[in-house]
Amino acid sequence: MGILTGLKILDFTTLLPGPFATMMLADMGAEVIKVESPTRDDLTKHLPPMDGEVSAAFAHLNRSKRSLALDLKKDEAKEVVYQLIQEYDIVIEQFRPGVMDRLGIGYETLKQINPKIIFCSITGYGQTGPLRHRAGHDINYLSLAGAASYSSRKGQAPVPAGIQVADLAGGSMPAVIAILAAVYHRSQTGEGQYIDVSITDSVFSLNALFGSGYLVGGMEPEPESLLLNGGHFYDYYETKDHRYFSVGSLEPQFQAKLCNLIGDPNLITLSSSERKDDQQAFKQILIKTFKEKTFNEWLDLLGDDFDGCVEPVLHFSESVEHPHVKARELVVSVPKTDGGSQKQIAFPIKFLTQPAQYRFAGVQTGYHSEEILKEAGFNKETMNEFADKGISVKK
Repeated sequence: MGILTGLKILDFTTLLPGPFATMMLADMGAEVIKVESPTRDDLTKHLPPMDGEVSAAFAHLNRSKRSLALDLKKDEAKEVVYQLIQEYDIVIEQFRPGVMDRLGIGYETLKQINPKIIFCSITGYGQTGPLRHRAGHDINYLSLAGAASYSSRKGQAPVPAGIQVADLAGGSMPAVIAILAAVYHRSQTGEGQYIDVSITDSVFSLNALFGSGYLVGGMEPEPESLLLNGGHFYDYYETKDHRYFSVGSLEPQFQAKLCNLIGDPNLITLSSSERKDDQQAFKQILIKTFKEKTFNEWLDLLGDDFDGCVEPVLHFSESVEHPHVKARELVVSVPKTDGGSQKQIAFPIKFLTQPAQYRFAGVQTGYHSEEILKEAGFNKETMNEFADKGISVKK
């Protein structure tokens, strides 16, 4: 039993923001049906490497979700959704505004069938505003929200992040928070809810530290001008063999340990100074000092007990093998429906009494179609008709 056992979710999302959100909900025990087009492709299905019929990324994002192939453009598909929505009380979708309404399965329609429904729409720009119908991706949302403009080196282009900050921190996480808040509200009032999650809105809110400075004092956030974006010695430093360490020793006690680490305790006068010239002088010392030793030599100096906010920049393959990652059990083996298992990244939150559940790795589109349709009350003849008409697929 997971902590969200009893929640039943219809998931109409693709790509990353929605699937990551419903993966988290499924990890916590919610029952999720992923409604997928039998003809439309999903980029994440083809990200290498493949593991059987689906990619490792797709299998990860869709673990523990049953897959129902359904062509939503066919009228009969609406009847399937209408039947399911009587039992599945949460909908999460990621189409552009108005699409679910045109398909006949929008919030107002489904609310007539299940008044307590919670309906969450994730879009790039929200349900209102001049950009509501525009396409976008992670890099676009970061750009329009102002975040990319000061996430670079002076005179250089912003760097595409290795992880999708906007999609996950601006889409997935707010969606999970909002859905669970709506579930609580429903438990208190009996009322359902419509939720409008705009990725750009959420990313705009992430400008919490330095956007607030502009709004109050007119201080435009610029590259390498702020405490946390390279305008201070808080930064990355290259080693002799072209690896990197992160230095985040902001507080005085950590600065003292950093200065001892690099061999000159007296440098605390520079590191703690509020003068920009002193900060840059100390930063230049760090740049020179880190280049004097190799990555492994710095690791040896740090040892296991250094507590001064200096950490190595690890390759992902190294992070997987790190003792802390192993101790926290951040990689798990998830069963596959065809036998065996697949290593996946674990659900990151620990509950004392109801740990995360990993029922099975994500499956090929339509794997559970017959099972789900049968549960919804459709007979074998109707299911065969759906398959013949391309409304669903048989597995």
